[in-house]
Amino acid sequence: MTVTEQLSSPATQDGALDARPGDDLDAHGAHVKLEREVALLLRRARAIQGRLAGELASGLDGAAYGLLVLLDDAGPLRASDVVARLGLDKSTVSRQVASLVDAGLVDRAADPDDGRAQVLSTSVEGHRRLSEIRDARRARWEADLQEWPTRDVSTLAELLGRLNRLGEAREAQVRAAQD
Repeated sequence: MTVTEQLSSPATQDGALDARPGDDLDAHGAHVKLEREVALLLRRARAIQGRLAGELASGLDGAAYGLLVLLDDAGPLRASDVVARLGLDKSTVSRQVASLVDAGLVDRAADPDDGRAQVLSTSVEGHRRLSEIRDARRARWEADLQEWPTRDVSTLAELLGRLNRLGEAREAQVRAAQD
């Protein structure tokens, strides 16, 4: 059975899909299933992130990879912005930044708005290496999902985006409550 057929089929023996869109679902069961699948995805992502960090530079850990991706995507940021966006503590960010700077993947510069602070950005070499890895990852996604209809891939991306925005809002609430 192809991925497309699995996506459009009713419940399967292994529980791959419990219902078609629009069918009544057990809300609790759906949330249990969501938690299990997201937990599996996160475990796999952490393992991949660690491997990708090693491809960037020997000795980097997964958190450094995530930090570099953030800097490459979001542009120059202060370390405090990185802490807030990634939900990490200052010491972790400081350690990761130091390893990325030592590897030549991140540059530090004086903040133009506040000379006492520093702004972090991806170096030219960091951007080049990260782009190579991201291009290879995108090609892998395309190969892995080649049987999926483009609409399904787009819907998955949209739903994950919504889930990420919800997580960002929740993190902002937690930070606000701590201040």
